[in-house]
Amino acid sequence: MRISRRLAVTASAAVFVLMAGVAMAEGEKVVIGTEGAYPPFNNLESDGTLTGFDIDIAKALCEEMKAECTFVTQDWDGIIPALIAKKFDAIVASMSITEERKQQVDFTNKYYNTPPAIVVPKDSPITEATAAALSGKALGAQGSTTHSNYAEAHMKESEVKLYPTADEYKLDLANGRIDAAIDDVVVLSEWLKTEDGACCKLLGTLPIDPVINGEGAGIAIRKGDDALREKLNKAIEAIRANGKYKQINEKYFPFDVYGS
Repeated sequence: MRISRRLAVTASAAVFVLMAGVAMAEGEKVVIGTEGAYPPFNNLESDGTLTGFDIDIAKALCEEMKAECTFVTQDWDGIIPALIAKKFDAIVASMSITEERKQQVDFTNKYYNTPPAIVVPKDSPITEATAAALSGKALGAQGSTTHSNYAEAHMKESEVKLYPTADEYKLDLANGRIDAAIDDVVVLSEWLKTEDGACCKLLGTLPIDPVINGEGAGIAIRKGDDALREKLNKAIEAIRANGKYKQINEKYFPFDVYGS
C-alpha cells in the first residue's frame, strides 16, 4: 500500500477524466491522485487506461457525491507531497491509514483492509512466513510502504531490499536475485495467477501490526479539508449500503476485501 522511478508510460502526469453522468458536469470538481502501478488495485494499462479496484471505487464515490472527477498518476514516493502541494485533492491508491502518515495528511474511514504476505520461488527451501525462516535471506519490498516498514521492523535478520515499484521486486524475485518478497496478500495472489508470477508461490500471510499496518486503506486528503472528508465518508457508507461496493468487490475478489 503502496514510488520514485517508473516505466515511461507511468512516469507521465497523464490526466484521466471521469464524467459520472450529465448531472455531474455542473458538480464539484475533485482531482484524484493514484499510483497506477499496483494491480489489481490500480494500474495504468498500455493504452493509457486506469483500471483496478481503487479506480472503480473512486468512480463510484464520485458518482455518489455527484462530483466531476479527474485522475492523475503520481509516483508513490512523491504522492503525499503532491497532495500537500495541491496537485490533486485526494489520494485513492491503497494507502494504509497509519499514525505516521496522519502527521502529514488526514484520512477518510477505511475502504478495505487486507494483511501482508510473503512470496517465494516455487523451489525455495523457505517453508514458513516467519522472521526466523527469513533470517539471512534477501527480502524484497516496495519502498515507502507499510510493507517495507513491516519488513524493517519485524525481519531484522533479513537483508531487506527496497524497490521503487512492485514490478521491480517481482522481476528480481523471478530471476533469483532475492529470496522472498513482502506485499499485500491480494496483490501477491493476483500476481501469482499471471504468467510472470508462475515462478513463485504464496508462503503465507503475516500478523497485522496495528502500528505499522494501520486501520486499513483509506483516502488521504489535505489536513483540514473536513468538508471533502465528510463527503467521501458518506459516499463510502452509501456504496456499502446500496450494493455498489459489493458489485465492485465481486468484480475483483472472491472474498470480502473490506475486512472486519
